[in-house]
Amino acid sequence: MPDNTNISHYHVLVIGSGGAGIRAALEAVKYGTVCIISKTITGKGGCTVMAEGGINGAVNPADSCCSHFEDTTKGGAYLNDEELVRILTDEAPDRIQELVQWGACFEVTKDCTLAQRPFGGQKFPRTCYAGDHTGHEIVMTLLEQLRASNAEIRDETYAVELIKAGDTVCGAVLLDAAGNLSAVTADAVVLATGGAGQLYPVTTNSTAGTGDGYALAYRAGAELIDMEEVQFHPTGAVKPADSRGRLITEAVRGEGGVLKNTAGERFMKTYDAARMELSTRDVVARAIATEVASGRGTKDGGVYLDVSHLPAETIESRLPLMLSQFLKSGIDIRHEAMEVAPTAHHFMGGVRITPDAESSLPGLFAAGETAGGVHGGNRLGGNALAETQVFGKRAGAAAGKMPANNTAEVKTAAESALKKAAGRISAFFSGTARPAAVKAELQQIMWNNAGIYRNELDLRRAEREIKRLSGLRLHASSKEEIPVAVTVENMLLTASLVVSGALLRRESRGSHTRTDIQVPWTNETSPFGHTWFAREKAGIEIREDRFQ
Repeated sequence: MPDNTNISHYHVLVIGSGGAGIRAALEAVKYGTVCIISKTITGKGGCTVMAEGGINGAVNPADSCCSHFEDTTKGGAYLNDEELVRILTDEAPDRIQELVQWGACFEVTKDCTLAQRPFGGQKFPRTCYAGDHTGHEIVMTLLEQLRASNAEIRDETYAVELIKAGDTVCGAVLLDAAGNLSAVTADAVVLATGGAGQLYPVTTNSTAGTGDGYALAYRAGAELIDMEEVQFHPTGAVKPADSRGRLITEAVRGEGGVLKNTAGERFMKTYDAARMELSTRDVVARAIATEVASGRGTKDGGVYLDVSHLPAETIESRLPLMLSQFLKSGIDIRHEAMEVAPTAHHFMGGVRITPDAESSLPGLFAAGETAGGVHGGNRLGGNALAETQVFGKRAGAAAGKMPANNTAEVKTAAESALKKAAGRISAFFSGTARPAAVKAELQQIMWNNAGIYRNELDLRRAEREIKRLSGLRLHASSKEEIPVAVTVENMLLTASLVVSGALLRRESRGSHTRTDIQVPWTNETSPFGHTWFAREKAGIEIREDRFQ
């Protein structure tokens, strides 16, 4: 068990090392010492590096930030925090240009301006890209800057609990890959741990997407919002089995890919005749799920996505990863259609933040997918990478400006938190439930009962089953297995918040679809605002005037 003197102090602690975390660290290090931790390898374990399609910004004079704002709020089913959206759309062009200045190699036109492709739900082609590996390009660019900075990087390090002195967050208890505890105190903490796609058995997320940031913030007492809003990307791989759920980038549809059912029908004309394949992700995902449920899908539960009508050179230059990925499976997308189906992808909800990315707790900031409010009920493709840079910078700057707080009270709080965490860790050795088995059961419960289509009966079943699993005592046979048990506990807590929000939101809104409820209002006139969760309480914001 830990040595309670194993406590170090930094000005800012950043938890998470994807696009938002690295950008936050780069900004915070301007103000003082920074420690950035990653439960995987910095820059390699999150979703940013896996993002393929592009990053949105109104960089073309023919486009506008106002248009980007309108598309984002409409696409988000008018559940977005409008001030956050305004910040996103106003500042995204500067963040893109900053990446270019740092060496990011985005595609350019013949006149050397940034090339942009169309993405779903947007009136203008505003998605800048680097082939179909945009996220990788961004992260490698950021990593070069990070490694040249004075920030300390700690890989394979888990955050177990946030440390608080009174109501102020002042650090975190950490766990290394060998199961050893330590603590970092800090004047400010930034959560940038990504989403929780791993709650589902079919997901685009890496194994790191387990909802750790949501669980850490909630247990500390921070307010979360809209946890029921889980986006299922419409096009995940179907075959081979070990690749099921792997992202088939929206760039495929942006470049002209068409969706067809087994009858050869281009079925999106039934669901959104105006936008077709470039409708918003929630609409396309429901359309595919409906086609499959109606018997017009493949025997493996998918539909076809076809780019074979495009010139081979277009596929080779603009979709090289997709071409390579499918060639490894024996499919040449230059001549054959891909088989695709919806896959759990992105959490629109998360920690409620201010425009400076501060949570409801002093000293705690959140950015990227860990934060809620920017995307509302549904995220437009290309907005996530923009969000990491816009709010990563804001979180890092605001955290960096926090006053010094390295007091005796903070050290006492860290020692107390370490002692408490040691007791929690010790309990795993006498547990009986295998974390891997609990995780697998949880994933199936969520897929069957809290997926694309939801109803009260299924959600109540999920609620009961998650409560049952949460009551089990997880077992670790060695110190090295402790991180797995901690992660599964985070997943169970996050899943309970998703189901709670889905029960509270008695309407279909964005990516949340209730098949058992019909309402007389539209997304724009809905009386419901954010669902919220804090300190074992939950509710939904209501505009009483709209019920009248």
